[in-house]
Amino acid sequence: MSIPRRTTGPAAPTALRSLRSARGAAAALGLAVTATLTGVAASPAPATANAAVGPVFENGMAQPVFSTNRNDWIRQEVWVETPIDSDGDGRNDRVHAEVTRLQETETAGLKSPVVYEASPYYAGGNPITNHDVDHELYEPTRPGKGGHDHGSVLEPWADERLAAAGSDGTGAFAKAADTGPQPAISTSHESNWLPRGFAVVHAESLGSGKSDGCPTTGGRNETIGAKSVVDWLNGRAKAYDATGAQVKATWTTGKVGMIGTSYNGTLPNAVASTGVKGLEAIVPISAISSWYDYYRANGAVVAPGGYQGEDTDVLAEYVYTRADSQICRSVIDDLAKAQDRTTGDYNAFWDERNYMNDVRNVHAAVLVAHGLNDWNVKTKQAAQWYEALAARKVPHKIYLHQGGHGGSPSLDVLNRWFSRYLWGYKNGVENDPRALIQREDRTLVEYPEWPDPAAHNATLNLAPGADGAAGVLTRDKPRHHGKPVTETIVDDATQTAETLAAAATSDNRLAYQSGTLTGAVRLSGTPLVSLKMSFGQPSANVTALLVDYDQTGKAKVITRGWTDPQNRKSISRTERIKPGSPYRIDVDMQPHDYVFAAGHRIGVVVLSSDHDYTIRPTPGATLNLDTAHSTVKLPIVGGADAFTSANG
Repeated sequence: MSIPRRTTGPAAPTALRSLRSARGAAAALGLAVTATLTGVAASPAPATANAAVGPVFENGMAQPVFSTNRNDWIRQEVWVETPIDSDGDGRNDRVHAEVTRLQETETAGLKSPVVYEASPYYAGGNPITNHDVDHELYEPTRPGKGGHDHGSVLEPWADERLAAAGSDGTGAFAKAADTGPQPAISTSHESNWLPRGFAVVHAESLGSGKSDGCPTTGGRNETIGAKSVVDWLNGRAKAYDATGAQVKATWTTGKVGMIGTSYNGTLPNAVASTGVKGLEAIVPISAISSWYDYYRANGAVVAPGGYQGEDTDVLAEYVYTRADSQICRSVIDDLAKAQDRTTGDYNAFWDERNYMNDVRNVHAAVLVAHGLNDWNVKTKQAAQWYEALAARKVPHKIYLHQGGHGGSPSLDVLNRWFSRYLWGYKNGVENDPRALIQREDRTLVEYPEWPDPAAHNATLNLAPGADGAAGVLTRDKPRHHGKPVTETIVDDATQTAETLAAAATSDNRLAYQSGTLTGAVRLSGTPLVSLKMSFGQPSANVTALLVDYDQTGKAKVITRGWTDPQNRKSISRTERIKPGSPYRIDVDMQPHDYVFAAGHRIGVVVLSSDHDYTIRPTPGATLNLDTAHSTVKLPIVGGADAFTSANG
């Protein structure tokens, strides 16, 4: 993730100030380094001469009736003891945290709920080197020739667990199949929340800054580390100051709301999945719900956008900023082995980092925020998490905007959420429309739910073009008289997907376009292509794009998806491809909400390697598509009829 821009604001807590000097090193990293605080610009708060005796609410929101003077802040540095020893030094890991609260509220005898952000980034980052991606794809050894198919180390029960958790075996969350950082950084959580009676806690993730333990990129120990702070705030864990004296959180109600962007937003998902008592609300912004879907896609090794070759070991190395730089070396080495960049299979390593497994434990009210054009933490992360929570009747809301990585809801939206679930003020937020979406013209529109309940799959067929030109995307079933109609793709990873989508003709992609739309068509959910393909060699990437072609023919890639055809039956097992044999290859694209304007055309483009995301083998591999037995499913508001009525 790219480094966010900072604006001037109140001084950060001492342990966090080093973030400013880390910006250069962080530029090479995929997951964004958020600054002291993630959120929105603080609204002006009037200073008060007299201490308020309690929170004041107007329009459903806590008002800034307490002091805005930083001299009135109480700062406290603690180390929270966890029940784990991830660095193997014979002592339980401790998480470094900094508490900020108002003297004014304590003088008034008011106990405060807590806004809490955990992060591995507060101490900056280390120089890192990403993995090479310019190499050939893995091909399993043929049985009888001294080898066998590669099976992942996933336990035998894993496929059953995946099914129970909602995976359909293609890497798409089953309940989402038909639907669907550059964070907004401003001043500080302190400026926003202390004047409204909240306290603020920042904690450093295990292995970073002043915390003990080891970084494991989403591993269970990191979840427990961040959870232990919630336990301490509720009297279930111990904490100590720099002298070793025990510190108790007697000043809080124990009600906690976690918030953050990117990795800082992923930790709230992780902690909420434990069901820890006291965590009443979370606001995950551009957050991960399954680390496999961050670094892999349907068996393919896929990068976060803009960070080709990053993986869990690279990220762990980056955030490994604790003073002892050697004690966690073996732990990071183990990450490099277990993540399996060779096959891309889902295995026990990834299963540990899949919070979807434990979504049933979540009781915190969840306000999901995500950029519709976030190609770092892709939209599937938000969609599968949100839809699972909605299905389980967890209090939920989603904010989708037109930006990329990062981007918080407004302070008013956050305030209503925290006022309801942390202060317990009954403002009716649970009755508000569930979805707040920034449309293409940047207006905010409320919808009852997301994906739009009125969206239904329109199944479209592919009619081939000629001499590399685009074919037709149509509801009509092309006549083929029972014979396959085959088109060929020649892989060329040196060309970007955007270049291939825009090309009038090309041997390196297949393109299909609708007629010119006579009216707007809204997509809401997860597009899926189901392809009948054969291959000229034992391995290949398969990439699918959804494209908007404007009146001039200019192409805009709206969403995309990837798969390894060797994982056509299961994301947890690689199976050989026999050259020339036909296979059913399904590719789920990233969920989206998009309006195709009148006068435009809807396009689907199929290619092999995606220069910016997949492994990049030597050009020349061939893929053959049987168009007569391939389809595209688009979740369109109004369904197939809406597509037909607008398709000129």
